[in-house]
Amino acid sequence: MDLDPPIPKYQTSDPTSFAYKSARERWPAIITGAIDDVTRSVSALPGDAEDAVAEGKRIISSLGSLKYELQHDRALVEIGDDGQADVGLYNDELAARGRESGGGVVKWHGVEWLYGECYLYRRIGVLFSTARTAAWKGYDPFARQKMDTFRSSRNAVLELATRYREIIAQIKGSEDHRHLLAAGDESDEAEAEKTLFVEMAEICLWGNATDLSLLTTLTYEDIQKLQGSQARRESEKNVIVNDLGKAFDVLKRAEREGHQNRRVDIVLDNAGFELFVDLVLAGYLVAVGLATEVVLHPKSMPWFVSDVVPGDFAALLDAMRDPATFYASSETESKGLTEQQESDIKFLFEDWKNLHEDGKLILRPNRFWTHAGSFWRMPKIAPEVLEDLRESELVVFKGDLNYRKLTGDATWQPTTPFTDAIGPLGPGSGLRVLALRTCKADVVVGLPNGKDEEIRAMEGGGGDSGARKWAWSGKWAVVQFSDGKGTT
Repeated sequence: MDLDPPIPKYQTSDPTSFAYKSARERWPAIITGAIDDVTRSVSALPGDAEDAVAEGKRIISSLGSLKYELQHDRALVEIGDDGQADVGLYNDELAARGRESGGGVVKWHGVEWLYGECYLYRRIGVLFSTARTAAWKGYDPFARQKMDTFRSSRNAVLELATRYREIIAQIKGSEDHRHLLAAGDESDEAEAEKTLFVEMAEICLWGNATDLSLLTTLTYEDIQKLQGSQARRESEKNVIVNDLGKAFDVLKRAEREGHQNRRVDIVLDNAGFELFVDLVLAGYLVAVGLATEVVLHPKSMPWFVSDVVPGDFAALLDAMRDPATFYASSETESKGLTEQQESDIKFLFEDWKNLHEDGKLILRPNRFWTHAGSFWRMPKIAPEVLEDLRESELVVFKGDLNYRKLTGDATWQPTTPFTDAIGPLGPGSGLRVLALRTCKADVVVGLPNGKDEEIRAMEGGGGDSGARKWAWSGKWAVVQFSDGKGTT
């Protein structure tokens, strides 16, 4: 706690914060979804799996108790020991927060939002990590929902598969990729290459529009509206800060200077369609030479409903290995794939599988990503993670939760420079940080003077209510860069 930003954090007790709504509406709905999922899986167990059925029912009961505690604002209790070192970190912090409160307890409706939300998922996780039967050991109660949402993203997947295949095929079919670029001198070509990079990165930015922990009532029609090139073009004007040009410049400089290892890291956010677009970006970076390898950082346990765990990567590739069968199982799509559509998706499968097998696309989970605290704690709590990331040319942090952790989920003034708000991961850290974030929580930094007030004054922006409601919906985005390697 003493390693976090020295300013107040967002609290579930504050009615002007999205934290208040989250604790009272979103979190109970998320637990209900987990209960429904486990109930469905219990009913599908064979008749002779008596032990697994009994344990599944106990898990359902425990989830119900957790929901009751939350809705009735009971005290947070110690997390059960599942053998992971972070249990001690969670419980020690809980005790410290209790001492600070003066009453010795911390309640659901009066806790720092970031700690409380991470604690919730850690409580859910321990129910499965301590399971005794194979059916539930390490079970992901959100996996079904993640894949269902990816299936609902069919139109955008097909559009991007075609676009990706065209780009990769052109690159691989030539001694260089200059014919992808606009005709003219080198400056024209460089500008065209930057434009393509920006397009790929913005696809990656808007890919997390279907964050399942937020859009708990998302319909198939809603998903279709959120995805695709037209939706992205309409959203471009809502990128309030856009540092993608700076990120491109550092990657291009490393390529031009002949750096042998040009690694890019992506600290992942959501599974399903967002993971798909992350892989689109990764494959593109390697194909054009802006990276020699891409390291993906998933979570080690089910997290914030839709966050990527290693099993989601395998599930995505399995779906793309046989896309006709995968989409044929959709209840919302009766139309089958054309031969060309199926071929395009299988092209991506082969390309990404080969990159993975060649060591150019790497998964590297770490328990640090599911700790309760902010990334301000990384140098002290997980120095090995920091040292590893320093080997990278660029570290891309995807999504809202990673942004909250970068900035400590603190009540910064919105004009606070991004480089200040990320503290020890900023200047002098040895990291080049790029945050790709659609805004779905209160904290936002790096805005021009008056911008927060301007958007608050718009319809639904929050007005004089004291709430920054415009930052809750995912309509607005920021892309912010910090060069902690000391170059400009």
